[in-house]
Amino acid sequence: MSKFIQAHAGDANWQIALGSCWAQVRHQLQEASKPSLGWCYLTDHYTAAAGNIMDALRERMPEVHWVGTVGVGVAAEATEYFDAPGMVLMLADLPEGSFRLFSSPSPLDAGGFEAFTALVHADGASPDLPDQLKALSEKTTTGYLFGGLSSARNQPLLFADEVLLGGVSGVAFGPEVPVLSRVTQGCQPIGPQRTITRAEGNYLVSLDDHRALDCVLEDLGLGEEIPDPELRHALAQTLAGLSTPGEDVSAKPGRFGANTEVRHLLGVGRTAGVLVVAEQIKAGMQLAFCTRNAEAARSDLLRIVSEVRIQAEAAGGIRGALYISCSGRGSPHFGKANAEFQMVSAGLGPVPLVGFFAGGEIARHHLYGYTGVLTVFTEAA
Repeated sequence: MSKFIQAHAGDANWQIALGSCWAQVRHQLQEASKPSLGWCYLTDHYTAAAGNIMDALRERMPEVHWVGTVGVGVAAEATEYFDAPGMVLMLADLPEGSFRLFSSPSPLDAGGFEAFTALVHADGASPDLPDQLKALSEKTTTGYLFGGLSSARNQPLLFADEVLLGGVSGVAFGPEVPVLSRVTQGCQPIGPQRTITRAEGNYLVSLDDHRALDCVLEDLGLGEEIPDPELRHALAQTLAGLSTPGEDVSAKPGRFGANTEVRHLLGVGRTAGVLVVAEQIKAGMQLAFCTRNAEAARSDLLRIVSEVRIQAEAAGGIRGALYISCSGRGSPHFGKANAEFQMVSAGLGPVPLVGFFAGGEIARHHLYGYTGVLTVFTEAA
């Protein structure tokens, strides 16, 4: 089986961390083929040094093309660097011509390359990002994108053979690079799935022809007389799970399907009974109110890791894995340091695994929140 390798380190001095990573890489290269593609994820403690880090990586490995981004947390194997200095690297010996890097303003427009799937990194402030993702998806044979948004608190940066300020970038893979991917949800429905019957932009007016406020109060088990401060507190803990009719059918009651997009409730108009949702919504969409639930998230994560491993083993095994999780998950959500990546690493077995904590997760053409996106690279047929 062709080789993927990984390295990770954390130190207040980026040069020490990079030196540690390079020592790990150099040792593993003794048993690996010559790599052609590399991933580099940095925590935002290293934002100011990102240019120097990319220069050093290109100088040491000029034959490698590099992709990546900056986030509040990064991880490798069962170790998470969350809100602390950290960098993770992964290298792969992919065949020549089997991948192509891209970046704004014209991603995937170069001719002569058949993109099956694509890893996408993006700045969440990019104009019309949902439309850009949909257009990117349509330029791939499978329609499948996977990736996430930079969650850096200082300056969102992307890497595609250079440091990029914002936009959209990543790497497209041809049919010679097979992948398997799954989305795990971090929220659980607290009420039935309803149909949006009236909406204007971000304003949710009615569900099933009833006032939106009345519906959320019913699902939360609250009375109409609830005081304003208590109502605002309750709505701050509640989210809206949105989906397109017929696109997202859950396998089990009380669980979202993979295509549900979870968004915050931003406000309420008590007199009119209107809710404000952090998304442009339209009549005909499906909505279920939900809350974050660590136990449900843990169970669903273990489920998708097991499914991916079984399917990958049938396809010849896992070469390397990429896991991108929401910055609202990780140790704070699961209540234990390194908990999330420990579960993924243990479930996949001893394979190279890297990732980062994102400001939004990408799968297919959807932009998610509170989810994890697991993608594994399998051996080519």
